[in-house]
Amino acid sequence: MREFIVEADGGSRGNPGPAGYGCVVLDAVTGETLVETYEYLGVVTNNVAEYRGLLAGLRAAHDLDPSARVHVRMDSKLVVEQMSGRWKIKHPDMKPLALAAGRVFPPGQVTYEWIPREQNKHADRLANEAMDSGASASSVKKLSSSKAEADVRAAKAVASPGWAPADLGAPATFVLLRHGETPLTPQKRFSGSGGTDPALSDIGREQARRAAEALAERGTIQHILASPLTRTRETAGAVAERLGIEVTVEEGLIETDFGAWEGLTFGEVRERYPDDLTKWLADPEAEPTGGGESFAATATRIAATRDKLVAAYAGRTVLLVTHVTPIKTFVRLALGAPPESLFRMELSAASMSVVAYYADGNASVRLLNDTSHLRP
Repeated sequence: MREFIVEADGGSRGNPGPAGYGCVVLDAVTGETLVETYEYLGVVTNNVAEYRGLLAGLRAAHDLDPSARVHVRMDSKLVVEQMSGRWKIKHPDMKPLALAAGRVFPPGQVTYEWIPREQNKHADRLANEAMDSGASASSVKKLSSSKAEADVRAAKAVASPGWAPADLGAPATFVLLRHGETPLTPQKRFSGSGGTDPALSDIGREQARRAAEALAERGTIQHILASPLTRTRETAGAVAERLGIEVTVEEGLIETDFGAWEGLTFGEVRERYPDDLTKWLADPEAEPTGGGESFAATATRIAATRDKLVAAYAGRTVLLVTHVTPIKTFVRLALGAPPESLFRMELSAASMSVVAYYADGNASVRLLNDTSHLRP
């Protein structure tokens, strides 16, 4: 049986601040370096960066030989003691990462040892190279360039003076995940809160799984909230299972009620209710046929939900699993754009968007309709 040594480290300049990890996999017998990798993470804490380094090292070792025994050496007393089972893991940032690390190899194949920092120079150097690079630079698995650039911009916005004061602290960051496909999604039928409440299709469940993997790779989600509808709870459940975080149902994230249009295509609505549709497209106060929810009413609801969540999760990164109209409304309100902008945004099933909210009330749209995690 092969034996590997994994040395890993992570750091954050600001804690939280621009961060990165480094890790190296060594042959335990010869001391030969088999893999070395590092990655820029954006704005996270020291502990998150250390756990991300551990996770990357274990995955690299698993890629070499999933049956090997692995001895992890780190200068993080916290990570070593928690992964050895001697210390409890209470912080919500750490739990999903520790769970993910524990799943890479079967129990009993991995042991942990604390070492002084001077004995961990290889991984420490790689972690500092990652932070210096200010972009993803993993030699094993890279983030897409668009994600890396978004992380760099986010890090600069938080860590350095600019148009906003430098002492606002970390923002409340909402990662907005649209649910996966349902049978109605590819048919482009109205599917709101007043319809049949469809579940995910097989494609939708696979999309949710891929989203969960992408979010686990990022390692920044601290809380998960979901709309009460079945498709969003199923999507959130897939992520929660992967990250080891419980889902909280938030009624304010529910989709718009489309009244009598539920289950119909746009063409069918135009044929059956042409006057009502024309009014709805022109006036945000107009309701769908049968007393559904207007865009103006949705905006009022989303604004109230936003304010409540920003206050409750200041400085935290929260996954909101919701629907097309709420996500577009979050983005529209953050941009200060007019209601008609809702019709000018594309939002795919299982796509991710990100909006950050600062203490002075300003918002920053960091990502819109990212579907890179769904590509083969």
